Amino acid sequence: MDVHEVLDTWGETVVQAHGRGQVVLYRYADDVVSGCEREEDARRISEVLPQRFATYGLAINTEKTTVVRCGRPQRPSAAHQPGTFSLRGFVHYWGKTWRGSYTIKRKTEGKRLRRTLGEVWRWCRDNRHRAPQAQYVLLGAKLRGYYQYDGVRCNSPCLDLVYDAATRAWRYWLNRRGGRKMTGRACGRMMAAYPLPRPKIVQGWVECRGGPGNAEQLG
Repeated sequence: MDVHEVLDTWGETVVQAHGRGQVVLYRYADDVVSGCEREEDARRISEVLPQRFATYGLAINTEKTTVVRCGRPQRPSAAHQPGTFSLRGFVHYWGKTWRGSYTIKRKTEGKRLRRTLGEVWRWCRDNRHRAPQAQYVLLGAKLRGYYQYDGVRCNSPCLDLVYDAATRAWRYWLNRRGGRKMTGRACGRMMAAYPLPRPKIVQGWVECRGGPGNAEQLG
């Protein structure tokens, strides 16, 4: 059974039509987030959706399914601050723009960021036997691929962290090629000759104006 029919069509024809407030549903492959203006709608969807999936022999990851109150912040001192949720490797959270208004921002999820940092270190270690130019081409391609997906607005700190980690790891393992250490000047010249691509924001700004007050994250 197609997930489009099980979830998307049902959401448009049933959930949105019978919700007490505004209800929106976003799906990326098998990851889903539904946004509900009223908490009672979010709770109702959380109860009914597993039953609908079970009817078609499908199951929901209950460990990743939760109801999160994430309406726009009213004021910094408010007792109940909006929650966050993760989708497709990004944490979504409310933050301020340079103009002082609120918008939903994204940053790389912590566990995925740590995994990327570990992979960069291991790659530099395992490929140190290659010629520096070959390492430069391959490592540069890896970084550009990372920027292509994670280069979203407001995620610059994570991009900078990956770039700095890659630079340090590459320098460290270049300095240990063949069991011999390079002088600091020689290593610096090599790094200057092969500069790694700098972080780049490649995905445009998406600002949320208004929107539902509760989001239900479904695994």
